[in-house]
Amino acid sequence: MENFTYFTPTKVIFGRDAEKQIGSILKEQGCKKVLLHYGGSSASRSGLLNRIEVILLQSGISFLSLGGVKPNPRLSLVHEGINLCKSSGVDFILAIGGGSVIDSAKAIGYGVANEGEVWDFYEKKRTPAACLPVGAILTIAAAGSEMSNSSVITNENGWLKRGCNADVSRCKFAIMNPELTFTLPEYQTACGCVDIMMHTMERYFNQAENMELTDGISEALMRDVMKHAKILKRDPTDYNARAEVMWASSLSHNGLTGCGTDGGDFASHQIEHELGGMFDVAHGAGLAAIWGSWARYVYQENPLRFAKFAVNVHNIPSSTDLEDLTEEEIDSLALAGIKAMENFYHSIDMPTSLTELGISVTDEQIQELAEKCSFGQTRTVGIVKKLDKQDVIQIYQNAR
Repeated sequence: MENFTYFTPTKVIFGRDAEKQIGSILKEQGCKKVLLHYGGSSASRSGLLNRIEVILLQSGISFLSLGGVKPNPRLSLVHEGINLCKSSGVDFILAIGGGSVIDSAKAIGYGVANEGEVWDFYEKKRTPAACLPVGAILTIAAAGSEMSNSSVITNENGWLKRGCNADVSRCKFAIMNPELTFTLPEYQTACGCVDIMMHTMERYFNQAENMELTDGISEALMRDVMKHAKILKRDPTDYNARAEVMWASSLSHNGLTGCGTDGGDFASHQIEHELGGMFDVAHGAGLAAIWGSWARYVYQENPLRFAKFAVNVHNIPSSTDLEDLTEEEIDSLALAGIKAMENFYHSIDMPTSLTELGISVTDEQIQELAEKCSFGQTRTVGIVKKLDKQDVIQIYQNAR
């Protein structure tokens, strides 16, 4: 196993009506003026935003609002939020929504607490030294941003989608009421489940000597999400299934499933980010569309790991212990596990190709996508197999 540091400072308030505690929780933070940051009309239409505003008024907490966060959150709105917070004396940001809203709130927090252009942090030119405090009321289980150190933003100038990871941005608290996700459309629910799975899968597939305990947690989480994703397809108001998926979202991306590994292989995320930047596709659907092509391209670098995934996650039977199998048997199991993952995606109406995703990618666009993914051929992505621009081109082509 690898050495590791596990840091999860976020306070979690989980369960029915948890959002009703927001007044006392914000008072614990000592904030004087809060920015309520959210997405589209659903926060208002559901009545959640109004309920939060009433609680804040009753608690004597001043607030102002900034909505309009889109999936693949935009840098232009981040700039607007930074200016608003600075001009109004905001000292706390409350994200009401899912990963896109939380990521946008973190970016605003970076911009308020540090001098200079906030995009520098996403281009890795600088590292943020501070962040305005951020808290979250989660309405979508997917990105895990409520407990992670991650934020991903899209710059409309070039449609570049880039991430910044810094512990200073971790949410002070995350309020999670599974009932707030009951009205999510089926497509969004499925996309969220894919994203949750991928955050653990990309830590699971690596080249390290891993801890058995971490592997066991990861495998249980993946099985749990697949089970409850299918339940939610049948009954979107199943509270227990919503709760399982919501908690999995946080555990999948708060570092727990990466303890003792080499950090994992996030190539699928990097490859999908460019699809999101160019075509504005839903992140989870983009991941599902690309993953099988990535897996088949790299699995022979560590076929035993993929075979273990097949047996322990997808319950594909093995004739004996994996260590006693022939190379051909391990290879067969590995491919069966990849196929089983794609079958799961189809079972919740997720795509397994770019065509199924609804986009037709030209050769010229693939070249551009790969150029951006490789940062102008200055980096490789991935751990299972280090992928350069030509590798990424092949994966995009295989995914058509």
